[in-house]
Amino acid sequence: MPEVTSEPRSDVAGRLEVARLEFDAQARRFEVARARLQVTLDQIRKGRPQREILHSSAFARLQARLETMPVIEQAKGILMAQHRCGPDEAFDLLRRASQSANVRINVLAERLVEQVASPEPQTNGGEASTAQVRSLPSR
Repeated sequence: MPEVTSEPRSDVAGRLEVARLEFDAQARRFEVARARLQVTLDQIRKGRPQREILHSSAFARLQARLETMPVIEQAKGILMAQHRCGPDEAFDLLRRASQSANVRINVLAERLVEQVASPEPQTNGGEASTAQVRSLPSR
């Protein structure tokens, strides 16, 4: 019977700790962005014209980032598990697949999460999918 080799528990624990620390850092960045967005919303409610606020702040970018950040983080987690890589390398895989397929990162991330969460295999009619992410070589 062939011997199955696996990573030492300390290596796995180390990888999990790195992933946890990255998640915590991302959660803190998310909270900072949320606080900035709340300040902007409060300014809008106080009567400052929305056009002026949008022009003078990063409101639109923050709002878009807040909406897409969770699904991108989920996709990174999936790729980290599949490729046994760190968060930066997982994002790089996602970014390269996005560029290769000419699909926005958040759209590709949504598809990846949907496919992994789906109980049945899905076909995308040739659209970007997890296969494109998997086909990219790891660094």
